[in-house]
Amino acid sequence: MPARRSLPVGIYAPTMTFFDPETEDVDIPTIKKHAQRLIRDGLVGLVTMGSNGEAVHCTREEKLAVTKATREALDEAGFTSTPIILGATEGSVRGTVELSKLAAEAGADYTLLLPPSYYRAQTDEESIVDYFTAVADASPLPVIIYNYPGAVSGIDLDSDVLIKLGQHPNIVGTKFTCGNTGKLTRVALGTNAKTPFQEGSGYMAFGGMCDFTLQTLASGGSGIIAGGANVMPKVCARVWNLYAEGKKDEAQALQKILSRGDWPLTKAAIAGTKQAIQMHFGYGGYPRRPLKRLDEARLKAIEEGIREVMEIEKSL
Repeated sequence: MPARRSLPVGIYAPTMTFFDPETEDVDIPTIKKHAQRLIRDGLVGLVTMGSNGEAVHCTREEKLAVTKATREALDEAGFTSTPIILGATEGSVRGTVELSKLAAEAGADYTLLLPPSYYRAQTDEESIVDYFTAVADASPLPVIIYNYPGAVSGIDLDSDVLIKLGQHPNIVGTKFTCGNTGKLTRVALGTNAKTPFQEGSGYMAFGGMCDFTLQTLASGGSGIIAGGANVMPKVCARVWNLYAEGKKDEAQALQKILSRGDWPLTKAAIAGTKQAIQMHFGYGGYPRRPLKRLDEARLKAIEEGIREVMEIEKSL
């Protein structure tokens, strides 16, 4: 296996998984085209099979096929150093480790893992720490913890737990989709996380949405993994780069537009993000059922809500 790619500081997208609109089969050509567009437009890495990638709607075989296709697409376009993070969460330690091993073979460089939550009443802090430790002990790929209370029955890991887990040599970051920038600040300090002014690939403290990119930067964060970067990667990268270049006033002004534009996508979630891509880039389609397709009124609301930010996106 080649040397593992490092995690640069900057903007990452949890990529959408595209499906045939009639059969719902995985659309590999569109997945590859999308991956190449995102990196050309300024992103520094991709996450396959995150929440935006409809991981819960995909089989293990599909997760690996999407990851393999994404790696192929990046290599074909000359982006051989761009890392891929795979959402490898399964319910058990054993299953997660197995998927992590297969992910390494498919071309992933890191895994993104939610805490166990199905047996919520039987899941305490000790069992969560044991889960991440056991997986990290056995996984060939380094682990990034995915702190997303909305997806795991409200489990919200605090800064003490995250800093403790961050001492494990194979746990290399956290994605803060909880939106708690105070927690991100404490974890970044407690783990000596990489900042916008460094190369990356120490501990990485990732903001989980692009509407608090600037706040993540001010909190000492290392990057952003954000669904909105599927739609407006250039603007997301521009906010990051302006701040890193010391142009904080310009970064703040653009962040306000980015936050306004990201909100309609956040509200409309996966279906809305895919339709925004369809509107502006000519591909996107629909989620797998049971997620619903949006009606005309909601599509018009998204179109209007992202108009301002997309005008900037297309001017960059």
